[in-house]
Amino acid sequence: MNSLRTATLRFASLASSATGALGKRDFTRSLWHMTKKPATVGDHVTVLNVHKPSINCTCGCNVHTKGERELVEFLTEEIVAERKVQKGKAVPTTLDGFSVQLSGADVELVKQTDKEKIVISFNVNHTVDSEEEPEINPNADKPELGEMRSKPQFEVDIIKGTSTLSFTCSYLQGEAQEGEYNDVFSIDEMSLYEGEWNDKIYAVAGDVLDGYLYDLLMNLLEEKGVSNEFVEKLSDLATAHEHTSYIGLLEKLSKFTAGGK
Repeated sequence: MNSLRTATLRFASLASSATGALGKRDFTRSLWHMTKKPATVGDHVTVLNVHKPSINCTCGCNVHTKGERELVEFLTEEIVAERKVQKGKAVPTTLDGFSVQLSGADVELVKQTDKEKIVISFNVNHTVDSEEEPEINPNADKPELGEMRSKPQFEVDIIKGTSTLSFTCSYLQGEAQEGEYNDVFSIDEMSLYEGEWNDKIYAVAGDVLDGYLYDLLMNLLEEKGVSNEFVEKLSDLATAHEHTSYIGLLEKLSKFTAGGK
């Protein structure tokens, strides 16, 4: 086993024990740094050398540092790799009768009928994690990594006139145990209010609701289109938007570092 692979396994073991789950992006980033050869003076690395401006900058500006050049180099490779993973997964404009509206990291789905308006909203920031821990094969060039999925907490507002029945929901973790409902999501909180929401409005936590009432509310959500199947599709949509946003951030970071606008 060569030294790089040994170091990789040691790093993966330490990271897994520290965090419990090794993220794809952190692992890729760390492997990239491990394979880079630091600039040296004599037999040791110096802080001055790491931050020393380049005198051979290809753009001719004579101000890019070694760190900036390495960052742009990494970003170029990372963007290509992320686009390969993306495989044309675009965010749909509609989902099961809901129109989809994007505003930065915010996502809103709206369905309007004669009697009511249903609004589902969430934010994709900090919602991505690997579904499975990576399996480190010492004979493989690259580790097998779990799929990165976005599973944000989301709001469901059922609006009738000036009244709003509001639910805060989140994805359940792990597999359902024997005897448990095989639900994909749960109700975290429920409130009912007039006009605009504010901090004074009473809300009840889902885990203190009467069990039968909770089941009836889950049935109500399903009737309104928020079923387990729909929420799975919602995760697909969130994953696609988060990934697109991540690639966009990498591209902007690359332009910023390279001196572009």
